[in-house]
Amino acid sequence: MQKRTLGSSGLEVSALGLGCMGMSEFYGASDDAESIKTIHRALDLGATFLDTADMYGVGRNEQLIGRAIRDRRDEVVLATKFGNQRGEDGSFLGVNGKPDYVHSSCEASLKRLNVEVIDLYYQHRVDVTVPIEETVGAMAELVQQGKVRYLGLSEASPNNIRRANAVHPIAALQTEYSLWSRDVEDEILAVCKELNIAFVAYSPLGRGFLTGQIKSVDVLEATDFRRYGPRFTGENLDKNLALVNQVEAMAAEKGCTPAQLALAWVLAQWDGIIPIPGTRRIKYLEENLAALDITLTADDLARLDEIAPQGVAAGERYPAETMRRITEQG
Repeated sequence: MQKRTLGSSGLEVSALGLGCMGMSEFYGASDDAESIKTIHRALDLGATFLDTADMYGVGRNEQLIGRAIRDRRDEVVLATKFGNQRGEDGSFLGVNGKPDYVHSSCEASLKRLNVEVIDLYYQHRVDVTVPIEETVGAMAELVQQGKVRYLGLSEASPNNIRRANAVHPIAALQTEYSLWSRDVEDEILAVCKELNIAFVAYSPLGRGFLTGQIKSVDVLEATDFRRYGPRFTGENLDKNLALVNQVEAMAAEKGCTPAQLALAWVLAQWDGIIPIPGTRRIKYLEENLAALDITLTADDLARLDEIAPQGVAAGERYPAETMRRITEQG
């Protein structure tokens, strides 16, 4: 397995990680037994960087990961997140970055994961009502207490990344990045390179759209949140399908799948990027990991830049209210 480093932490992780969110929520019905088999297969193949969060399945995803790695903890680099506060019924209660909540969230995650320490602990979203220095200060206390090894942020602005890193070294920033979500190229990636912060790319397959398997929302279950996503509906869907068709055509020429081409592109952008495609099936896990064996030439990369320039996707990444929460940071 190829390795990449989590920024200034020096911690090595598999060059491709595994996003576990969809194993418990958001993408329709799932099967815990199948998900655990997929996690075990990932570990067998050396993909040991596992990503979860306390909000996924309202804690159920962390419990699932805890069961899966119970006898294999030493093989895993375990990442989880706090900050998106939800009720027991799954309702969204807001973003919470208060110091006392940081501590209580960590204790709850440790218990659900059934581990003594979390390798990488992210603030899932920035709480604009709490100075980030206070939130990261509380996170740093967790490091001092031995409950967390390294700190991360998710969907933070360049200013907040700098402010956070001034309080305690930030090992990784996690934000969406793919052929159809390239806005981080404006400033975010440059800040990460400057401060030696790894970039963990979530949804590197465009929530599955770049695999070419979603030609209509009719193939998605009623409980799949993508059915209501701006990029998956109406005229936006038609426009985005034109992009996918070109990716499929180029993948066929390269002798790989569209998913592998899309992942190879992300991997080629910078050696400080670690994509974490999510899947709950061994078949797709193995397909994704094979992307590590694909080499893209300068001509290949130039062609993909023409196919998918920044801003090519029709529609926002999230519905309006979620995008507002992401972009309202200073």
